[in-house]
Amino acid sequence: MSEADLSGAERSRVLVRGVVQGVGFRPHVYALAGRLGLSGHVTNTGEGVVAEVEGAGEAVAAFRERIGAEAPPLAVVESVSHRPLPPSGGSGFRILASRPAAGRRTLVAPDTATCDACLREMTDPADRRHRHPFITCTDCGPRFTIVTGLPYDRANTTMARFPMCDRCAREYRDPGDRRFHAQPVACHDCGPRIRLLGPATAVSGPAGLPGEPVAAARRLLAEGAVVAVKGLGGYHLACDASDEQAVALLRRRKARGDKPFALLARDVSDIEHLAHVDPVERALLTGNRRPIVLLRRRTTAAAGPAPAPSVAPGSPDLGVLLAYTPLHHLLLGLPGDPPGPRLLVLTSGNLGGEPIVTGEEEALERLAHLADAFLTHDRPIHVPCEDSVVRVCGGEELPVRRSRGYAPLPLTLPVPVRPALAVGGDLKNACCLGAGRQAWLSAHVGDMDDLATLRAFARAEQQLEDITGVAPEVLAADRHPGYRSTGWAERNASGRPLRRVQHHHAHVASALAEHGLDGSAPVLGVAFDGTGYGDDGAVWGGEFLLADYDGFTRYAHLRYAPLPGGDAAIRHPSRTALAHLWAAGLPWDPGLPSAAACTDTERRVLERQLEQNLGCVPTSSMGRLFDAVSSLAGVCQRAGYEAQAAIELEAAAAACPERDPGGYDFPLRPAAADDGFGAGVPPRLADPGPLLAAVVEDLRAGVPREVIAARFHAAVAGLVRHTCAAARERYGVATVALTGGVFANAVLSRACAGALRADGFTVLRHRLVPPGDGGLALGQLVVAARAAANEAHTPPLTGSAAH
Repeated sequence: MSEADLSGAERSRVLVRGVVQGVGFRPHVYALAGRLGLSGHVTNTGEGVVAEVEGAGEAVAAFRERIGAEAPPLAVVESVSHRPLPPSGGSGFRILASRPAAGRRTLVAPDTATCDACLREMTDPADRRHRHPFITCTDCGPRFTIVTGLPYDRANTTMARFPMCDRCAREYRDPGDRRFHAQPVACHDCGPRIRLLGPATAVSGPAGLPGEPVAAARRLLAEGAVVAVKGLGGYHLACDASDEQAVALLRRRKARGDKPFALLARDVSDIEHLAHVDPVERALLTGNRRPIVLLRRRTTAAAGPAPAPSVAPGSPDLGVLLAYTPLHHLLLGLPGDPPGPRLLVLTSGNLGGEPIVTGEEEALERLAHLADAFLTHDRPIHVPCEDSVVRVCGGEELPVRRSRGYAPLPLTLPVPVRPALAVGGDLKNACCLGAGRQAWLSAHVGDMDDLATLRAFARAEQQLEDITGVAPEVLAADRHPGYRSTGWAERNASGRPLRRVQHHHAHVASALAEHGLDGSAPVLGVAFDGTGYGDDGAVWGGEFLLADYDGFTRYAHLRYAPLPGGDAAIRHPSRTALAHLWAAGLPWDPGLPSAAACTDTERRVLERQLEQNLGCVPTSSMGRLFDAVSSLAGVCQRAGYEAQAAIELEAAAAACPERDPGGYDFPLRPAAADDGFGAGVPPRLADPGPLLAAVVEDLRAGVPREVIAARFHAAVAGLVRHTCAAARERYGVATVALTGGVFANAVLSRACAGALRADGFTVLRHRLVPPGDGGLALGQLVVAARAAANEAHTPPLTGSAAH
């Protein structure tokens, strides 16, 4: 460029932060600069994507404006900043090698489903990637689970061990190619290799050849075998979903009880005859995240492939996900393949509560008694990542488990926080790292009840630190003295302050944070769950809290009932029901389903426990009340998995033939002196005694269980409506947060939200993080980090000291 040309030129350094690595951002920048006639270069750094462009002033300005606005579909642009540089007279535009940078790190993209363009190539016999089980491009495929370091380049992924062949390398270097700088790019010649390992045979080699591993695995599935399949974030166990013997075999081997299995299908058309699919659910099923979507079953299924009865016994929903990897599509069969299963059971490769298995050696050891064969490959999984689970409630997405496709996308915080780590709870654990106005939830870890899960937690936490560059200065944990997550935080505090946050306060704070509320005004948090350690040592779970980030006041709660045996009672809803009847002063009529489900010996022991208060923990848990009514109505007497009794009660309510079955009386009254269980009794109690008495009367009158279940749900919604109205009258609060695991119940959530909105309340329901303990860490983070940032205590806005 001549000196005259330089006089009218501008040069600018542009930094783009966010999810901008591994999503085709540098090719986007390269193409944009070319269209605008700009020279310069672009590179990945630890901070983000940095571009230096030079040319006419109008073109440079257009570049700065369009670089974020026209970003690739998988990118999440957090910020675009720029500063002027003196013109240098350069020519041409280049993509430079990535370079590390000190300070803040860029964000890693989640794994995404195989795109349509790759699927077309995979099904085209003339394409060189026909039937390639690892086909990918800049718009799809693995990201988070293969990243070993930053910047995001092939050398910092588990693909580093696979040198590209000449043809893949040409595509990788070609700015006009869809695989330009796609780090996982591979083909049959240079990519990972699939193997099928069985009891007495092994099949290996590229897909598409006679006897190749995927075809052999399809034959095994069609013959009733259970096959362990290595996926993006770990191993799955698969079987033919229409084969009752195969499904029952998998259920026995995995000791899963009656917990529903998820179904893998090729297309929405394969499941529409089984379940209702609304537009939001369809978008979730077919989008690039591909979570398991809980769909409401049809009462009468039309003709088509049907799952075996033991896939989801007693559940009102079917959990469905569509194929999201090339291997899934191959397992379900491509056009022209021999007939095979059209629906597969696809469940995590683990035993209940354990972390998902990721390595081949580990799989062959830990899954040996679960699987008949192993469809595996040699691309390592660096980060375990379970499938996400969502449902649609009131037209909005409600996360149940936030993991693959979502982690590690950041959440924007409404208030700045010090660098902090929140370790979550012991069930459905996920940890959360935060700094400034961003928070990162880990992928789902699991239940913290064994050493393997604790190790998985430690790896997940370290991975978050590695990809965000956040070094936590504060730790946050639950107040439960026996939580293993809290014990981990205590052992790893290393002199850093550890803040303990009350369980239900964290639930409410989580809802506030994801909805962008800054805490300047209190809300009424309706926190309903199964178990949470209360400040008085009781088990809380039916709470109405006036809360902000700084503290809470317990406005109302369910009246305490004894929980005989503590957590052990959760597995026996019949015992919980009898304990609730005892607390309400109602007799154990031998004709009641709950009484009939217990032996004479069980009833005598239980009666002695209750009379002498032996091993009985007081609880205000709404989850336990759901268990009790489920048992009383004859729906569920023994729970083989968490919340089974409540889930089956919801199914019964959804099947109620009456449009308006009415509700039971569920009074809210001031606490009396003899309500007891220690000091600090709140001003109002919700007494379930009249409700339980009405349930008993309905049972004696022969009212169907579906009607009883519907009336109970209506009564709980009525309690929420009445209590919130009373709180508004007293305190002027106009916003209600519905949180806690009970609000994963779509029947209850819809009823509560509809009634409250009709009364003029602003209703907050979870849309970004789970309402249950999978979202707990976000609330812990904001509460603890805010407190640590302001050591000079100021009174909470609710007027009570933080507990």
